[in-house]
Amino acid sequence: MSLEASALQKARVAYQPKLPKALRQHNIRVKLGAPAYPATQRQALKKAFPKTYGQRVAAIVAGGDGMHRRPLRAGVVLSGGPAPGGHNVIAGLFDALKATHTDSKLFGFLKGPGGLIHGKLKELTSEAIAPFRNTGGFNLLMSGRDKIEKPEHLAACEKHLADLDLDGLVVIGGDDSNTNAAVLAEYLRARGARTCVIGVPKTIDGDMKNREIETSFGFDTAAKTYSELIGNVCRDAQSSVKYWHFIRLMGRAASHITLECALQTHPNVALISEEIQARRMTLSQVVDGLVDVIVKRAKAGTHYGIVLVPEGLPEFVPEIKTLLGELSVILGKDDFAGMKYVAGLRDHNERVQYLNNLLTDHSARVYGQLPPDIQAVLQTLDKHGYPLLSQVETERLLIDLVTDKIRLLRERGHEDPKFSPLSHFLGYEGRCGAPSNFDADYGYALGYTAAHLICAGLSSYTVYVGNLTQSRDKWVAGGTPITAIMNIEMRKGKPTPVVRKALVDLNGGPFKTFARERDAWALNDAYVFPGPMQFFGPPEICDAPTVTMMLERP
Repeated sequence: MSLEASALQKARVAYQPKLPKALRQHNIRVKLGAPAYPATQRQALKKAFPKTYGQRVAAIVAGGDGMHRRPLRAGVVLSGGPAPGGHNVIAGLFDALKATHTDSKLFGFLKGPGGLIHGKLKELTSEAIAPFRNTGGFNLLMSGRDKIEKPEHLAACEKHLADLDLDGLVVIGGDDSNTNAAVLAEYLRARGARTCVIGVPKTIDGDMKNREIETSFGFDTAAKTYSELIGNVCRDAQSSVKYWHFIRLMGRAASHITLECALQTHPNVALISEEIQARRMTLSQVVDGLVDVIVKRAKAGTHYGIVLVPEGLPEFVPEIKTLLGELSVILGKDDFAGMKYVAGLRDHNERVQYLNNLLTDHSARVYGQLPPDIQAVLQTLDKHGYPLLSQVETERLLIDLVTDKIRLLRERGHEDPKFSPLSHFLGYEGRCGAPSNFDADYGYALGYTAAHLICAGLSSYTVYVGNLTQSRDKWVAGGTPITAIMNIEMRKGKPTPVVRKALVDLNGGPFKTFARERDAWALNDAYVFPGPMQFFGPPEICDAPTVTMMLERP
């Protein structure tokens, strides 16, 4: 923590998160309901998780004795990219552990799962946590993207957890991190270890949600941060009246961030990856749609506009998605041996030629048509076996293709729409912002609930806090078995159990609302300017959830 703090930092540290009534009671207990099962592939998942499959949904209810019979010892690890509210999860976990027994202890593993594997940790005290309450970032413990999957990793974790005599471990992360939690919980259960493993849903992408988990923490803050910036750009577009702004938004797979920002700001065009995939649109068709709007606005004398582009768009264009799948198999084969071989080839042309020889004819043609810089990016996978889509400047690719199309129209005698594009990428600006009141309250409640699941001796659960569109008093809390939200996907060329991603539902309220309005937004300046995120003032300004959540769960 910096030695100096702004006036706002000081005010935010003093903020006391609003805890749901369900968690404020002194006689809390955990009640188990009906068994929960995955929607598909049940036999495969039961085989993969024989010790933790088919567990019952847990709910926080009144009826306990308030204090635990002995001090609890728990650990916590931050996994994956930062998301606003993570420090409040840790604060809520700490406070709940102390509320159950004053001698309880919390240990933080450093720099993500790697800290758990290598035994790098520190004890978290009230004094250590205090400066980080209600602050953004993961810098209290730092994060990392290591995966706990190899036998030696699992064995090392078991040893360090046993050495610390931990009752529970809380893994704060997204779908892959909660998958890690499930794998570790299964391993520990099979080995007779007593440490429980609890996951907390984190990702600004908003793609870790289901019937119980209404949203992941961090999504609210990130969407509001990006929407403020988009609103500013909309105002600038109207002021300078000469630029088309192509704004790429973070979101590795799902388009939830792009859709939410569109609902908050009303851009002229917002591309939704899931719709493009469902309609089996080619990249050329996507470009034609953009050019159509640009030309129509130009004919009306309007030579500017706003286009929102989801980061994961390439993966949803069918022809490119097929290519990415083939590259993932080729490069990820034998623990990334394929990627290492390609990296060792002499030059870019030789790498492209090698990959083209292994790709199907259609994918080879698609790969060959991409700009060299994008070809180079797609020759590398991240640790989870995904192509590095965050490094593909899709907004620049679209600008180039739109420019080419407009040039072709001009050559055919059509009117020049005076297309002057500018590109933006809004990504890291939203990951570590000061959490909104919603994320501060939500994160704190998630951590508080995690402590009670550990008290109950539950393992391989992901925390949920629900009823989030209502006042904080009416929020409910509990845990859902991780295996119940999993499916089987191809990872590194083989079927792998993972927590299922929730993509944009094209039949859901948020997308239907967007689809109903977008034609009017395309041709008119219907821009909305959300302005800076507010922490103080009326609840409808400071505490409101996202538009997405209000339309999903009115």
